Amino acid sequence: MAKRALIILAEGFEEIEAVTPIDILRRAGVEVIVAGLRGLVTKGSRGIKMEADKTLDEVASEDFDALILPGGSLGAKHLADSDIVANLIRNMMLKTKIIAAICAAPAMVLYPKGILRNRSVTGFPGMAIEFAKDVKFKNDPVVIDGNIITSRGPGTAMVFALAIAEALTDARTAKKIKDAAIA
Repeated sequence: MAKRALIILAEGFEEIEAVTPIDILRRAGVEVIVAGLRGLVTKGSRGIKMEADKTLDEVASEDFDALILPGGSLGAKHLADSDIVANLIRNMMLKTKIIAAICAAPAMVLYPKGILRNRSVTGFPGMAIEFAKDVKFKNDPVVIDGNIITSRGPGTAMVFALAIAEALTDARTAKKIKDAAIA
């Protein structure tokens, strides 16, 4: 049975940080459900409108192997303000499922929920100040600490997506996709 990943689009999301994981994970054979936080059509930070597969309300009670949170400061703010997103994060942590966040999302969405304490993370360079001393902030493109995968921003979206693909499938599958992407 294929692994399932949920990616949530909130108004102001960073387009590259959403589209790249969707594409890479689907190439890896992962069933990716794109959910709109407030509807099916969501406008990104660069004005690109994306149509989701479903609304978050429709899929929030389903079981997923990974939760992916794109950045974009406005998008991350909307994710952080959502009770449904907070419940999803809490449930994913309880089940030790993968939670992946990029750019502003680690600092704005995950950190306030208390799940990054005593963990190594990365995120958008300007957001490092948002973390207290109980988080080990690293400048690496991607940081994996247990079931948490974090990444810096649009320029690291591909390595972020490949790290999620490897976590959900295997290293061979991720390498095959990477090799095909840079051929």
